[in-house]
Amino acid sequence: MSRSTQIAVGDVAPDFSLQDQEGRTVALADLLKERCVVLYFYPKDDTPGCTVEACSFRDSYTVFADAGAEVVGISSDGVAAHKAFASKYNLPFRLLSDAGGAVRGSYGVKKTLGLIDGRVTFIIDRGGVVRHVFSSQVRPKKHVAEALEIVRSLASA
Repeated sequence: MSRSTQIAVGDVAPDFSLQDQEGRTVALADLLKERCVVLYFYPKDDTPGCTVEACSFRDSYTVFADAGAEVVGISSDGVAAHKAFASKYNLPFRLLSDAGGAVRGSYGVKKTLGLIDGRVTFIIDRGGVVRHVFSSQVRPKKHVAEALEIVRSLASA
């Protein structure tokens, strides 16, 4: 189901189950039992902006983990592409394959200029409620900075 508007702060995050780079099925509901989730949608594995974003999340991964958050990336790339991308850049978090774009659609993440899959980050608390949304196709590092700030505020609340 594709939404006409993007999921917003205060909305309940749509649950999903997708395969990660190891071929394991990952469900949002299961992740939320353990910690809050930094869910970031990105256009394509191993492209300049997406590599910068993924490596920025990688470099701050322990800070997110220490603050009680799990980082998860989603793109339409397949499991094999995700595995190669994660291996090439030593990414310690899950990359999920949304091949048909159903999850992207359920979050209302639009294409930029109608061509490129959007780059949007959602911070979801353990109750499944979206606490922050950041969208910027051209500032991939800002996604990490924004997410860290919100995750830290949730951890201290």
